[in-house]
Amino acid sequence: MTGQTARIWHAVAGAIVLGALACNAGAQPSLEYAVKAEYLAKLSPFIDWPAGSFDSAAAPINLCLLGADPFGAVLDRAAGAEVLARVIAVRRLPSPDLADSCHILYLGAAAPALPEALGGRPVLTVSDSDAIPAMIQFVIRQNHVRFIIDEDAARRAGLHISAKLLALAIAVKRGPP
Repeated sequence: MTGQTARIWHAVAGAIVLGALACNAGAQPSLEYAVKAEYLAKLSPFIDWPAGSFDSAAAPINLCLLGADPFGAVLDRAAGAEVLARVIAVRRLPSPDLADSCHILYLGAAAPALPEALGGRPVLTVSDSDAIPAMIQFVIRQNHVRFIIDEDAARRAGLHISAKLLALAIAVKRGPP
């Protein structure tokens, strides 16, 4: 093998290795979704659910995903974390009909319409799409993950959002008290 042929083979091998690394990197969630996963995992201390929202005092906080899952394994790290004497259980829903067992529901891209049964139930809905109405909407402002809160929608569902979380929002939608 000549020196020039060896250099070509090395360049091809290097391109293959870089391509494989790029494919593996693509499988990892972006920094944006890692931050959003952290937010999802840390919302529950700032939400008051009405009495009867949990089956028992030790029942987990069900953090559910419906639609496309942009988080991958990064959200699974929240599973088992203890918050307010409860653990977080992460669930990926194959159907919107199972959403009534959730406490926090992330609506991913192309999430199907929520069932009528969910209307008015104390489920905190979260999305990052303008097209999907949610109580908390993630937005990107100046390369940072921020959020908008629809306090009126949360109130209609029987949820109370802490003033501390409301103060962190870039906007709060309020209806009449």
